[in-house]
Amino acid sequence: MTAPLSSLDHSGTNAMASTSLRYLSRSDIVAIGGDRSDLYMAAIEDGFRLHAAGDFVQPLKPYLRSPRTTHIADRIIAMPAWIGGEQPAAGLKWIGSKHDNPAQRGIERASAVIVLNDPETNYPMAIMEAGLVSAMRTAAVTGIAVRHLAQTGFVEAALIGCGPIAARQAQTLAEQFPSLKSIRLFDLREAAAEDLAAQLRDRFPHLRTVIVPSAEAAVRDCPVVVTCTVTDKPYLPFHWLGRGTLLANVSIMDVEREVFLKADKVVVDDWDQCNREKKIINLLVESGEFSRERLHAELGEIVVGRRPGRETDDEIILLNPMGMAIDDIACARAVLRRAEQHGAGTVLPLF
Repeated sequence: MTAPLSSLDHSGTNAMASTSLRYLSRSDIVAIGGDRSDLYMAAIEDGFRLHAAGDFVQPLKPYLRSPRTTHIADRIIAMPAWIGGEQPAAGLKWIGSKHDNPAQRGIERASAVIVLNDPETNYPMAIMEAGLVSAMRTAAVTGIAVRHLAQTGFVEAALIGCGPIAARQAQTLAEQFPSLKSIRLFDLREAAAEDLAAQLRDRFPHLRTVIVPSAEAAVRDCPVVVTCTVTDKPYLPFHWLGRGTLLANVSIMDVEREVFLKADKVVVDDWDQCNREKKIINLLVESGEFSRERLHAELGEIVVGRRPGRETDDEIILLNPMGMAIDDIACARAVLRRAEQHGAGTVLPLF
């Protein structure tokens, strides 16, 4: 059996890490509560604290794209990271995405695995299905941002795009924020919005779901807006946003350039990760319209109190989370700890 993260011999090494690893399927992760948001909210907050303290290593992630496709969501990304704290962890998320998977193949757009390595020996100690982990950690980033950047006691949120990512975003908002009473849903495929509405009614009967006819109808006068699309063309202008809106630009390419320039505060997860790959911030920096100095904060700085979050009810705040490998490793570390406690998964020999 793989030794737990806390089982170190007197030399500080994991004596069994070189001989076996623990494999966790999605069903294994669900069985230990890995389909609920509390685990991920705690892990992501811990990750942001380590980010703010500089107790991490996170190389810029390479994108692997086929020359036979031009869609921005068609890629495979390698996301390596090391995080510190009391029990350091290192690993890699290998995540693939194909924009037409749902429509053409009836499968989820994104799929992933995470490999965790023993930071003492660098031997692999776990491998887990990470489509669920990745979606839940993405939603937890939004949840942490909402905690610090949304209006206190907000009662309504909007989701643009109604696929698996949106489902986890809605779940996390519903589980973490008791004040939430209603969610607006919009998708170019109305059937997707109807499916998500049905899921939410079944799981959260107290939550009102409203399918709206356009992205604009979702955004107008809504205090929390989350984009969950695969668009490669911005469509969301600043004038749609009401005073006091928190816009979580989860799918990155949805908002027009002017939103970055006119919002009261722009917050990212990691500046270096966001300022690349010809994303909107990167384009604005290249044109001289935006800079690190104009950024309000990285989210970790707000979590630890180094920078303020929301200061007035009428601020329009844009969150632009590129997605960090340390998020995945922090969450995978938490999942592995719980799996070890419950004896979950399958222990596989390395040799």
